[in-house]
Parts: sequence; C-alpha cells; structure tokens
Amino acid sequence: MLTSRTFLKRTRAGAVVKVVREHYLRDDIPCGADACPLCPVRPGQPLGLEARPSGAASSLCPGPHYLLPDTNLLLHQIDILEDPVIKNVIVLQTVLQEVRSRSAPVYKRIRDVIGNPEKHFYSFTNEHHRETYIQQEQGESSNDRNDRAIRVAVKWYSEHLKKIQNEENEDIQVIFLTNDRNNKEKALEEGITAYTCEEYIKSLIDNPDLVDRLACVSDEGKEIESGKIIFPEHIPLSKLQQGIKSGIYLQGTYRASRENYLEATVWVHGDAEENKEIIIQGLKHLNRAVHEDIVAVELLAKDEWVAPSSVVLQDDGQNEDDIEMEEEKENIGHFVKNLGSAGDKETETEVLLLEHDVPHQPFSQNVLSFLPKMPWSITEKDMKYREDLRHLYVCSVDPPGCTDIDDALHCREIENGNLEVGVHIADVSHFIRPGNALDEESARRGTTVYLCEKRIDMVPELLSSNLCSLRSNVDRLAFSCIWEMNQKAEILKTRFTKSIINSKASLTYAEAQMRIDSAAMNDDITVSLRGLNKLAKILKKKRIDNGALTLSSPEVRFHMDSETHDPIDLQTKELRETNSMVEEFMLLANVSVAQKIYDEFPEFALLRKHPAPPPSNYDILVKAAKSKNLEIKTDSAKALAESLDKAESPDFPYLNTLLRILTTRCMMQAVYFCSGMDSDFHHYGLASPIYTHFTSPIRRYADIIVHRLLAVAIGADSTYPELTDKHKLADLCKNLNYRHKMAQYAQRASVAFHTQLFFKTKGVVNEDAYILFVRRNAVVVLIPKYGLEGTVFFEEKDKPTPKLDYNSEVPSLTVEDTTLCVFDKVTVSVTLDASNIQHQKIRMELVEPKILASGVPAHLSTETSSNNEPEKKKKKLQQ
Repeated sequence: MLTSRTFLKRTRAGAVVKVVREHYLRDDIPCGADACPLCPVRPGQPLGLEARPSGAASSLCPGPHYLLPDTNLLLHQIDILEDPVIKNVIVLQTVLQEVRSRSAPVYKRIRDVIGNPEKHFYSFTNEHHRETYIQQEQGESSNDRNDRAIRVAVKWYSEHLKKIQNEENEDIQVIFLTNDRNNKEKALEEGITAYTCEEYIKSLIDNPDLVDRLACVSDEGKEIESGKIIFPEHIPLSKLQQGIKSGIYLQGTYRASRENYLEATVWVHGDAEENKEIIIQGLKHLNRAVHEDIVAVELLAKDEWVAPSSVVLQDDGQNEDDIEMEEEKENIGHFVKNLGSAGDKETETEVLLLEHDVPHQPFSQNVLSFLPKMPWSITEKDMKYREDLRHLYVCSVDPPGCTDIDDALHCREIENGNLEVGVHIADVSHFIRPGNALDEESARRGTTVYLCEKRIDMVPELLSSNLCSLRSNVDRLAFSCIWEMNQKAEILKTRFTKSIINSKASLTYAEAQMRIDSAAMNDDITVSLRGLNKLAKILKKKRIDNGALTLSSPEVRFHMDSETHDPIDLQTKELRETNSMVEEFMLLANVSVAQKIYDEFPEFALLRKHPAPPPSNYDILVKAAKSKNLEIKTDSAKALAESLDKAESPDFPYLNTLLRILTTRCMMQAVYFCSGMDSDFHHYGLASPIYTHFTSPIRRYADIIVHRLLAVAIGADSTYPELTDKHKLADLCKNLNYRHKMAQYAQRASVAFHTQLFFKTKGVVNEDAYILFVRRNAVVVLIPKYGLEGTVFFEEKDKPTPKLDYNSEVPSLTVEDTTLCVFDKVTVSVTLDASNIQHQKIRMELVEPKILASGVPAHLSTETSSNNEPEKKKKKLQQ
C-alpha cells in the first residue's frame, strides 16, 4: 500500500505545478525477534533480536525485555550502547535518520554496532511499516512528529510481542529509553514503560561500572542555553569535504606544542614535495582541537602569517578571554570512570595508559582460547619445513631481567675458513595464525609497551615469556637468517630457514662483555661472542662510512625498592660493546629480510622508512654548533655524520654528546609502509636503501607480518588474502605507526612519573646541567646524571620580571647582566613541588650562575607528570 501527499509548487518561470509525493508502506517488515511466528522470514535477513533476550539483569525490569532508545539518547549515550553488556536493542529508522543528519561519527558507530551479530541490535524500518508510519499533523513540528512516531513504534512492539511468549510463558517487554522529560511524560501517559538512561543503567545491579560511563546530560529534549558563544560552530561535513577537494581548506594532523599551550602545528600530508607544516596560534584558532586530531585548516592572508613563537608558556591562563576559552575546551567530553586517588602509583599508571590510548585490559577468554594447550612440546608436524639447529652454540644477549627474549646469535668457523653467522628469531607466527581472535588482538595492540616497572604485552604471557621466548636450555621454534661471511664481514651467501634451536646461554650485556674481555674464558659460547663482536665492529664502520648516523638520547634506569617498588636510585644506562654487537646483527638481518620480501612481493612488502628532515629542521643545530665555532653540514646524512664526528672540543668532552642529542630532535619519525603504496623506501638514519622489522615479533606486530611474508617466500607457509591486499596492509601500517608513537609517549610519561617519585623524598638536590635550548623567556636544561630535562623560567606570575634580551642567531638569552648560551654548563637545585597533588612539578632553581631579578631567583617549573604537554590536554578532556 502507499500513502501520498499532494501540494502545489511555483517554478522559477512562474508556472504552478502539482506535485504528488508517494510513500510506500508494507505489511511484511519483520519485527526482528528471532524466529517470530508472526513475521515473514525473508532470505538473507540479518540476525536480529534474541527470541529469549539475554543481557544484564535489571531490578526495574526483571523479566525478558528489549530496549528502544530515542534519538537524543543514542546521540549522547553511544558509549553505553556500545558496551558488551547492552544487547537486544531496537533502533528505529526514524532515530537512525535523525542521528545521521546530526552526527556522522555517532551514525557510523551505531551502524557498526548493528552489524555486530553478538550485540543483537535490530534496525526496524518503522517509516515504511503500515502500522507504525504516521503523518505530520497540522501545526506539529518535525521534532514532535518524530517523537510521536517513536512512541507509536514502541506501542506497536508492545502489542506485537504480547502474542509471542518464551518457554517460561513470560511476556517480552519493550523498554523505551529517553532523557527527554516531555517525551517520557507523554509515553507514560500512553501506557508505555519508559525510563531515563540513568534509571535503567543504575538498575543493572551486576554492572555498577556502567554508571561511570553515563554522559551527564540532564534534559536532552531542551536546548542548552549559553550566555556567550566562545567558539563558532564547526563547518558542516559536506562543505568541509568540498573545501578540502577544491583546495580552500588543507587537511592534516594537529600537533600541540610541548612548550606553548597557545600554539600548535598542523602537518599537511601530500607528496614528498607537498608536505608542509602550518603554525596555529591562539586559542580561538586552535578551536577545540586535541593532539593528533585530523583537522581542516584555512590559511590566513599572507600579511597575517607569523613565525613560531620562541616563548615558553605554562598553561595557567593568560587573560580572561583565554581562560574562558580554555575552560570551554575542557568542558566538548563527559565523566567516564573514577580511576582512583591522584598521586597513587597504580592510579597514575592507569592514567598514563589511558592518556596514551594503550590497550591494557586483560586478554579475553576468546583470545586465550587460541593459545596452545599445556603441556606443550614440539611435534613431528612442527618440524615440517624446519631445520634442526640444536647442535649450534646459540646464545642470547639482553638487558637484565628480560623474559621476552626475541633473538639469539651464533658464530662459528666453517671448513673453508669462512664464518657462519646466524640470527635466530622467535617464531611467533607459528603460534599466531591469521584471522583468529589472538591475531586480531595482537594487531590491535601493535606493540609491547615497556613502562618503568611493568610491561604491557602485545601477546599473552604464555607466548611472550614462555613458549616464544628463546630461553636457554629448552628447545624453541625459531626463524633463522644465516650468512656465510669472510673475515672482512663481507656477505658471501644468505639463506633463511625455519628452525629449531636450543640456546646454550641467556646472558646480560654485562655478562657477555665480561666473557669477551676475559682471557681465561675460551669455551664455545665465548669464542662465538668474540667472533660476533669482531664482525660487528667491521659492520658498524661500514655503515658509518656509508653515512649512517650515530645519535644519542639520555636513557635512564631506575633501581626499585624490593618491597615498596618505589625508585631508590636513578642513573643513565651504560652502553657496552655488546649492545652495539647485538644491534649490528639485528640491523643486518632486517636489511637482508627486507630485500628478500621485496624481491618476492614488490607490491605487498611491509617495510620501514625514515624520511630525510627538511633543511629548516637543522637550523637550531647549525646555530648551536656555530656558537661553539663548529660547522655542521646537513647536505646529506653522510655529511652530517662526518660533521658530528669532527665536532669535538678537548675542553668540553660532553659537547659531542649534546650535539648528537640535539640532532635527534631534528629528525623525522620513522614509519611502517606498504611497498606497493609508496616509492620512497630510503632509511635516512641508517643510510640504507631498504629496511624492515624482522627481529622482535614477540613485541612488534609488524615483525609477525614480515615473518609471514618471508615464510611464504621460502615455501615454509602459505599465503592468505589479507597478506596480498596492499590497501589492508596500508591500514595496518597506519595503526602500527600510531601504536608505536603512543607507546613511546607512554614510556616517557612513565619515566617522568617515576622521576617525581624519586625526588619525593630527596629534598633539595644540586646537580650539573647543560642548556639545550634558549627561548625568549626561558632556557631548557638537561641533567645528564638523571636524563632529566626541564625548562627554567625567568618570568613568574605575581613576581617582577627581570630584564631579558633574546638573541635567536647565537642563540642566547641575557638575563639582567648574565648571558646564557646553548650548551653552557650550569648548576641547578632540584625539588618536587607537591603542593598541588593533581599537578605535581619538578622545580629547579638556578644555583650557578646566580641570577637575581629584583631579589627573586629564577626557577624551573617542569611538569613531569606527562613529559608531554599535548597529552596533558587529552587527560583533562578524558577526565
């Protein structure tokens, strides 16, 4: 059947035409309840509501029931509806259409939920059902008409379901969920069972945690009035897309400044020659964006363009307009969960994991079901396509306490006088098969995250610390890269094989170094290590001669109290020859494997590249070196490496390390990519034309994909559709790059928090420091002993400001009569300011040279709770 509406319309030419709009109605649209005897079953009909609704027990509705939310509830409470506890929900066509027009992101999320068969959400086409379609009445608003249509559909469902009873002869209720007070009152008057979202969620007695996820919206039927519009409305999505397509707007990644909360940059992605960075200044122009958002940007007129600010600004409000805008920014989220007390170690660790979007929930039973059953042993089937290398004197060399041992090595002389060198990597892909829940969860996590006192595994512990870990004196499955080399470390042959090994020793870097240096030790393992070390030195020299960079960054290690697990000592990590030895052979294996998988799969190889920095990135490095009468050439990686090698001062031995630390800050981020989707493969830092990651599959999902490609290339495993789909591989690389970056940020935040804990009981500590950067109102210093970096401010709120003279060319900052230059050595006193438990700070006072501004000493106030200003913004929004 159909209904029709007729009306008259005047054309541009002035003619009056009669328009008839037809609306077709049907009586064969099913209710969605599984196996409903009253509704016709159509072939290919999607799974819908359960015949016997399962889900959370409600004290308000103890019997079986379906939920039917209105539009505003779906828009504001999508977090609740996505939770696994909420099942059997009817989503009306009326509601879907309204959501689609009001929020594209929420619409996509609810469509995804409807498509998940485990959730039992059903989309009911009420606007085309004969008994649920209604026409708009004279004088009735569209909103009121839609509210009435929803109530009509609820009533129809209630009557329809009374004719269906479950095995216990219980009626199935339909619960109308709305936070609109007027709509709820009308529903109750019409005999409909209706609750607010809060009332229903609080009735789920076995799921109290869901209350924390409620969005705090009081009466969604009413428009929220505001005395002042602080930010303009965002441009509609359709107009935005047209503007990006036409070039009016540019699209890129928003990156908040770590030093100035009123400044950010947007990195616009394009072809290599089109990449550009746009500066955004002022809260009005920042416009509610959060670090790592994908944003659209409209350029100002050229006469309004500005250079990056050289001022360091703390986020303590600059003027009333800024404060008001900042408050507005901190208010576009909703209360999600109470994490615990601020300052508590477990709470702060949970915060930094959430802050950096690190998946850290326990592995689900579905994921764990794909692990091998214990006790596990190697079978004849496992040995197919595998070489038995258990006779070799293989050993691993790792940091102290390492339990997820990815790699092991061996070196031996063969009959022709050459050397056989092997890198043996844990065969994780043997245990994680494509497409199952374990594989999907590993791909989602992307990487293992190492915090100061805990590890967030990418794969379950049974694999990471046991079956895949190449521990000594147990048989383990491996993937081996074996070279034949001459004494000059020239590669004569390369082969790859799946293998079984039995490591003869699990050594720390210090233990391996002791064996190499000890004249009294000449056992097979020690001889192997000496051979590896000798070859590694040659390989490293070749790399450096080719232009590879040797950079530096201050890495610290905490010594923990065995009972309290609080840090009791903090020192920079000591690097030995054995660190470099392992690194050289891992690099060599990665390059060899990269070339092999690219030769076999030129369109589908997962590779890793490191783009060359734009010349402007080196300005700060060149100026800093020039201030010490040194020249740094940046024409190429080789020129840069050679300049750094020559940049030494007999009177200042730490200068070269500082220059290399500064060089690190000039670099671009290395990224994973699909070979069929890019043309630039070069790894700038390693000076290698091709590179990948093969050597750490326990802690990096990229390596698992590379193992699968290599296994197919040597005939040891079979391919699968996703492996040769370059678009899916490109999407995977995007997630891996994001997870890798977030893991780095989380690790830095963990170091920062533990640094706070370390200084909590130390009182005032005086230490030597070096100036890394000079700003208009501050200097950034590094304390080598602790690897601690912070900003010394010369402007303090409510205190007189000293006379400041900034020179960007030297670069230097003159405070009163004292000039501070990059790389100057200073002495600072370090204390923890815990006056605000929510926002603890490491504070430093400049001890030497003494600088007084109207009798007030300079202070450093650096927020080590995050070590990353953008992440602090995100934390506030989440709270």
